[in-house]
Amino acid sequence: MDNKVNRLPKRDEIDAAYKWKLEDIYATDDDWEADFKKVKQMVGEIVKYKGRLGESAENLLGCLRLCDEMLSVNDCVFVYARMRRDEDNTVAKYQALTDRARSLYTEVTAAISFINPEIISIPEEKLNKFIDENEGLKLYRHFFDELLRQKEHTLTEREEELLALVSDVTRASGEIFSMLNDADIKFPVIKDEEGRDVELTKGRYIKFLESRDRRVRRDAFHALYSSYKSLRNTLAATLASNVKKNRFYSIVRKYNSPLEYYLDDDNISTKVYDNLIETVNRNLPLLHRYLRLRKKALGLDELHMYDLYVPIVDEIKKDISYNEAKEMVINGLKPLGSEYLGYLRQGFESGWIDVYENQNKTSGAYSWGAYTTHPYVLLNFQGTINDVFTIAHEMGHAMHTFYTNMTQPYIYSHYRIFVAEVASTVNESLLMKYMLDNTTDKKEKAWLLNHYLEEFRGTVFRQVMFAEFEKLIHERAMEGIALTEHELSSIYKGLNDKYYGAEVNVDQDIEMEWARIPHFYSSFYVYKYATGFSAALSLSNQVLSEGAPAVERYINFLKSGGSNYPLELLKKAGVDLSTPKPIQDAMDTFEQVLTELEKLVETLA
Repeated sequence: MDNKVNRLPKRDEIDAAYKWKLEDIYATDDDWEADFKKVKQMVGEIVKYKGRLGESAENLLGCLRLCDEMLSVNDCVFVYARMRRDEDNTVAKYQALTDRARSLYTEVTAAISFINPEIISIPEEKLNKFIDENEGLKLYRHFFDELLRQKEHTLTEREEELLALVSDVTRASGEIFSMLNDADIKFPVIKDEEGRDVELTKGRYIKFLESRDRRVRRDAFHALYSSYKSLRNTLAATLASNVKKNRFYSIVRKYNSPLEYYLDDDNISTKVYDNLIETVNRNLPLLHRYLRLRKKALGLDELHMYDLYVPIVDEIKKDISYNEAKEMVINGLKPLGSEYLGYLRQGFESGWIDVYENQNKTSGAYSWGAYTTHPYVLLNFQGTINDVFTIAHEMGHAMHTFYTNMTQPYIYSHYRIFVAEVASTVNESLLMKYMLDNTTDKKEKAWLLNHYLEEFRGTVFRQVMFAEFEKLIHERAMEGIALTEHELSSIYKGLNDKYYGAEVNVDQDIEMEWARIPHFYSSFYVYKYATGFSAALSLSNQVLSEGAPAVERYINFLKSGGSNYPLELLKKAGVDLSTPKPIQDAMDTFEQVLTELEKLVETLA
């Protein structure tokens, strides 16, 4: 037997045409070392500005420019080291470079920590005079506005120092959860489809829930939650502690609620959060209708929570070559115009992408890069339809970064998380439309439609249920109600009854799902998935229906980076998330896709 059959290739066995060109950042590791030293020198230079920013406009500008340059070079140092390590995680040299880059990043962050508090302490009238008399400072107007906007929530230097000191303590709830969830928790052994004993793991859990064998799905579901149930009081204490931490910070920072505190970082009103929940709640009958179709397609008398992930249509087994996948993405994104396609092709042909899996390569997919280089994309391409969507998704991120870095100064080159998933989802939506329009295979079309609906279910309905849970538990805590395991489980079960209960037998064990969701420790974050998905859907529909004017608005959005607040950037692009309309439009699209799949399932039956 040939031992090479199932062996992953080594890094040096992959054709260079399918590897990214990190030499575009540094031609040699010695060049990396030179920049590492350069950043060290800059750290020594920037601290000389400490206590002197309010002395003159020249001092302020000199400090900000040096800070931008240092951060930009530091980005290259960090990105190069980490991406070299990602190529093969066993290479000791790049493990060491990554550790050194991480330590340097911490040093840089500490060195510039004086800048924002000092700027805030400059009287506003004096700061405006600096900006008026110094042309270079005008570039930083939005940056200054953002600092001043939150001035009332900034404390005295001593108080800020105390808050920084207490951060290690306040992070404890999330770290304890992570240790419990990633290290200490143990899951039972279950029998797989062939009756073999298999230890359940979090990685295997979703695979088991996608099994055609319902017994396997049921056993995996109950086994997983039995493990969380055995730790329920400890897990309740960690989540309750996280809520108390949020309450502490919102009070100290002078906000009316933890929700207001977390949303203010993006300058977003709590109305946006409430609109999202209310609009999705109004449209829950559509989710129930989809679940009814799922039950029918699976031929089940009743649907359980462990029946929600098994595909109702099997993925079409295609072995798509990488070149074919690229062409599918290019064809799907044609509505974005010739300029966008030109840059996209440049990305495909110029060493942006690391395509294939090799031994010890980092798994998954991502887009990353530094301000002075082109973006990079890591893939582990296997030739499935899902992989084609992954290319479109990651190149959406890459093109957003490319347009931003081409247009914006460094200070505005980092777009907010709130808009980060918009460009990637626009690409997926356009590719989906292209693939649906160009398939004659009914089974493939049914798979695509179901894939689309599952995106909605996972990114909108499920994340909004999470968002509603976060809002409710924080409100209870503000009312003085103790967040015991019973209280948390009761709230969570009630939400599942509301979201799924009309069509699903909501198994009691689901009441423990709150105990395993890491995002609840990144508070009031998950709603951004749903708003980003809805915004992207609206933008892709505008591109398809309006053509050139919508494309121009969208490209300008990609060019904007972090130069304005997320809601303002999206508004200029054509999406106003301060109203429920984009969310309702997404729900209307969900209904259209659902209607099409209902008809198709009838013909396939």
